[in-house]
Amino acid sequence: MTRVRLVLFDLDGTLVDSAPDIAEAANAALRAVGREVRSEEEIRHFIGNGAERLIHRCLTGLRDGNAPSPLHQTAYSEFLRRYADCVSARSKLFPGVQETLAVLSAADITMGCITNKPERFTHPLLADMGLACHFQIVLGGDSLPVKKPDPAPLLHAAETCGVSPQESVMVGDSFTDLAAARAAGMRIFCVSYGYPAGVDLRAHAPDAWVDDMRDFLPKLLPEVR
Repeated sequence: MTRVRLVLFDLDGTLVDSAPDIAEAANAALRAVGREVRSEEEIRHFIGNGAERLIHRCLTGLRDGNAPSPLHQTAYSEFLRRYADCVSARSKLFPGVQETLAVLSAADITMGCITNKPERFTHPLLADMGLACHFQIVLGGDSLPVKKPDPAPLLHAAETCGVSPQESVMVGDSFTDLAAARAAGMRIFCVSYGYPAGVDLRAHAPDAWVDDMRDFLPKLLPEVR
C-alpha cells in the first residue's frame, strides 16, 4: 500500500462537535425572521455543504429545500453575525482528536483541514480548539470557487503540499467527504460519529471506519500498534 504523506481532515463533525454553537446561531437567525426555532438534533442533520445551505434547510425543514431569496439573505446575514459571537462557546473536540493529531505531527505527516465552513469561522474555531498548529493548509468553503463534494479543494491541498492524491487520505464524517475523496482519487477514512445526515457511510465501503479517531493511527502509521 502506498505510504501516507498527507492527511486531510473535515472540521465540523469530524474534529469538532460544533453543532451546539451552530444551532444557537441558526435559531437566533430564525427568530430574527419570525420563524420557529428548531431542535439542536434537527439542525445536526442539516449541517454540511456550507452555511448558506444550512440556512435554506433551517428555513424550509428540507435538506434540498430553497427558501425565497430575500428571506434567506436576511436569515443568512443574521446567522453570520450571531455565529461570529459564539463560534467556539460550547463546541468541543471529539474523543481522540488531539492525541491523533499530536502523533501525526510528531511523525512529520503533513496535515490539512478541508471544510465547507466559511473561512472567517474556520480559522478562529481551529485556534480556539488548539488545533491550528497542526495544519499546513486550511481551506474553508469559500476559499475556492467550489467546495466539497467537488474534489478541487482536496486536489488543491495535495498540490500545494507537493503530495500526490495516491499518497493522501481524507478523514470525514459525511457522504460529502466520501464523494470528494473518491473523485480526487484519495483514500477515505470515515468516523462513525458526527453529522452523516442519515447516510449509512459503511454502505459506501470507506477505506476505514472507526468509532474513535485514535483507531486510524495503525492504518496511517504502520509502526503504531
